[in-house]
Amino acid sequence: KTLLLKRLQNETVDDKSSSIPTVGTNIYHIQSNNVFKEVREIGGTIAPLWSKYYKPSIKIHYVVDAANLCQISAAGVLLYTILTNPECRKSKVMLMFTKMDVSYRQMRNEALLMLHIDRLRKEINQSITIVETSALTGEGIQQIVDFLK
Repeated sequence: KTLLLKRLQNETVDDKSSSIPTVGTNIYHIQSNNVFKEVREIGGTIAPLWSKYYKPSIKIHYVVDAANLCQISAAGVLLYTILTNPECRKSKVMLMFTKMDVSYRQMRNEALLMLHIDRLRKEINQSITIVETSALTGEGIQQIVDFLK
């Protein structure tokens, strides 16, 4: 998430870039066409506190590490919890699979199955935009910027 947000801020991200897991929150300011958006990155380690940040009509960018099969099912449970919360029922949702540059192409489909995305779509009100991203290659960056508008 962090490298993706840095890329959105037009910072240089390459194969030497690194990040550490976010503990707490980080605020990023993203500019696109002279429009500034504030984005709050909320670390997975404080998932029990995420609901404190919900506001009606927010945009949710939910990032799933496509290279980490072990955590995808847990990410699906957390996503379901967010989307069924009354504060988020009118939110616009973007599900981003990150690190697609190091994942094999079938990984997207496997991740969607592990997230039970078809079942989720039947049980929630929100539509979900799905984007494959890579902070290193820039894949999906324009779609994210467009979603922020």
